Amino acid sequence: MVLFGFFALVLVSVYWVNKAVVLFDSLIADGHSAGVFMEFTALSLPSVVALVLPMSAFAATVYVTNRMSGDSELTVVQSTGYSPWRLARPVFAFGLVVGLMMSILTHVLVPKSIEQLRLREQEIAGSVTASLLREGTFLHPSKGITFYIRDIAPDGELHDVFLSDRRTKGREVTYTAERAFLVRDDAGPKLVMLAGMAQTLDLIENKLSTTNFNDLTHDISGLISKPGVKRRRVNQIPTAELLFQTAAIAEETKKTEGEVLEEAHTRFQAPLLCLIASLVGFSALISGGFSRFGVTKQIIGAIFLLVVIKLVESLITEPARSDPRLWPLVYLPSLVGLAMVLTMLWRAAGTYRPRRRPKQEAPA
Repeated sequence: MVLFGFFALVLVSVYWVNKAVVLFDSLIADGHSAGVFMEFTALSLPSVVALVLPMSAFAATVYVTNRMSGDSELTVVQSTGYSPWRLARPVFAFGLVVGLMMSILTHVLVPKSIEQLRLREQEIAGSVTASLLREGTFLHPSKGITFYIRDIAPDGELHDVFLSDRRTKGREVTYTAERAFLVRDDAGPKLVMLAGMAQTLDLIENKLSTTNFNDLTHDISGLISKPGVKRRRVNQIPTAELLFQTAAIAEETKKTEGEVLEEAHTRFQAPLLCLIASLVGFSALISGGFSRFGVTKQIIGAIFLLVVIKLVESLITEPARSDPRLWPLVYLPSLVGLAMVLTMLWRAAGTYRPRRRPKQEAPA
């Protein structure tokens, strides 16, 4: 378990850095704060943890088994009468513990985190402050709107503001101001512009009218495109709904019933894969017996077997999604892995069992 925690931490860190870079570019570049970035990163963490748990369990099992084999501990224990089947019990128990962790992730934490992430994405999509307060960039917060700020002072004052409104057919209104402030009231956000000019261009009559003002308050709540109500995704819906309301969920998410059932049963398959990955790593190494040259070949073989299991998983995905009656195929990778484990343990228990010499009768 200690080594499992270590490998999980390393792999999660690697995947987390990759995701964090993408989130940082998309959120910070859009003007959101570091707090929003950390919140989104934390909400994406359960999915990353669920992704690396099988690999972490496999790596921990291979490391421990390799260490015990190199120190001849497995050879000593086997010589006392312990069979490979008996030695696989603690590995099986370890796999069950990891599988329980994965079950909590796949059935509870991951759907909840994705649901919360979608809600927060919808909330910040309409954030006026994050969408408009960016220096030196021509922004288009919605169709027909162009907004520009040359500089933002530390006290929040906006310098050299440009606002073009082309939403009304046949008319364009352009506001320019030396200074401006963004304020909020009960009716919504307002842009207070000082020492500026409003230019109205009538495209139908081809006339331009200008108005100079000392101060002008403009309601900008309508400048931001309000995000529509997004329908739920399959990966954020509870497992019980996926299993017992398959047709309704397929209609809601615009997915096929096969895709809905594949998502539901994958949440059961993932914990089984953690158990199988642990047993594959142990069985592959113990089937080679003791060697002074180590178990490098067995480690490479174990990695190859794990790749085969993942290959089977990728092959059955499309058939399972296309036909809802083929949902049992989701469990085929675990069955293939179990067959590998049983074969290797049987081989280790039979081929490498020490043979006893027949007793010779004492001379009369």
